[in-house]
Amino acid sequence: MNYLKRLLRVALRSLVRSRMRSLLTSLGVVIGVGAVIVMVGVGTGASADIEDQISSMGANMLMIRPATAESQGVSQGAGSRNTLTMDDVEYLRDEATLLTAVSPVVSTNAQAIGGDGNWSTSVSGVWPEYLDVREWEIASGEMFTEREEKTKSKVAVLGQTVVEELFGSDDPVGERVRINNTPFTVIGVLEEKGTSGRGQDEDDVIMVPASTALYRLAGQQGSGHYVSMIMASAVTLEQSEEAQAEVSSILRESHDLARGADDDFEVMTQAEIMETVSSVTDVLTLLLGAVAAVSLIVGGIGIMNIMLVSVTERTREIGIRMAVGAHGRDVLSQFLTESIVLSLTGGAIGTALAYLVAYLLNDFVGLTTVILPATVGIAFGFAACIGVFFGYYPARKAAMLNPIEALRFE
Repeated sequence: MNYLKRLLRVALRSLVRSRMRSLLTSLGVVIGVGAVIVMVGVGTGASADIEDQISSMGANMLMIRPATAESQGVSQGAGSRNTLTMDDVEYLRDEATLLTAVSPVVSTNAQAIGGDGNWSTSVSGVWPEYLDVREWEIASGEMFTEREEKTKSKVAVLGQTVVEELFGSDDPVGERVRINNTPFTVIGVLEEKGTSGRGQDEDDVIMVPASTALYRLAGQQGSGHYVSMIMASAVTLEQSEEAQAEVSSILRESHDLARGADDDFEVMTQAEIMETVSSVTDVLTLLLGAVAAVSLIVGGIGIMNIMLVSVTERTREIGIRMAVGAHGRDVLSQFLTESIVLSLTGGAIGTALAYLVAYLLNDFVGLTTVILPATVGIAFGFAACIGVFFGYYPARKAAMLNPIEALRFE
């Protein structure tokens, strides 16, 4: 223990003697450690934000989409086939025992004109139960009823973004909007929802009865026409997987699929959606951390270069130490300790800098940055390894010097 204390004291004295050079040498490690912690923190924060946003979509939600179409072996993307109909929605509502709410979604883009504004937005044709599935509330006015759905009423519920673009700060309830030149009466305004996990503004939407959307906006009539997707809510979160299996069974029967035939639809639970998004953000976080770690390696190379210069400058000092009884391992330990101290000092400063940057990003930029203790520990440990790895060669070179030649060195 006393040997280690003396070794550390000698190393610190040597580094303090050339404090400016020591500071500049450790700067690469400072930037590297800080960058790794901040980049991983940004990725972790983004993942947490997305998970919160997905959870806000509805804890027990099931999303049923048409299966992916392929053209010449190339996937055309999720939902590229038309396989779900209004008949499927009604069959699910009548037959499913593990669902508390079901709603079709008929999606289309439209130009909305109202108040003093003109705005291109997304229109969703849904059933009143859609709000229960998404756990969405009405901020003012009311949601359209089942009767208005059956009579194809021209009523609309606006998201907050649409309200701001068309009516500003005025209350739009009772006003008229034209959606693709079809007049609708505004009967409600949705509460603010924010941005979805895919980065889409959830408030930039107009909701109308599904039958109205099919008949007046999508040009379809009757109950057997296609819908963009079906949204449903399981009885409980624990029964989501059972509900998923039940939905699949009902839709296979509805589509008259033969045993062994592939599903022409996809049923995703909230957990699966979150897992899919998390896998993407995890890869992104790993990539950000790997890119930032490159600067740590560059910092290590800087330490090695300076330590080699230091060995050359202190060759005579090394010769004197060996002449008075120091062994090669003592010289090796001294220079290796100096390298490690440089790395750990840089790591400590880099960690403090990372917390400062995270604070600035959170409070002034609005970018969620979550720094986990494990991330700090890994970055700090990597910095120490950098010190050992890149400091060993200069230290070994110093330890292998011939004492007589070292004393004669000018």
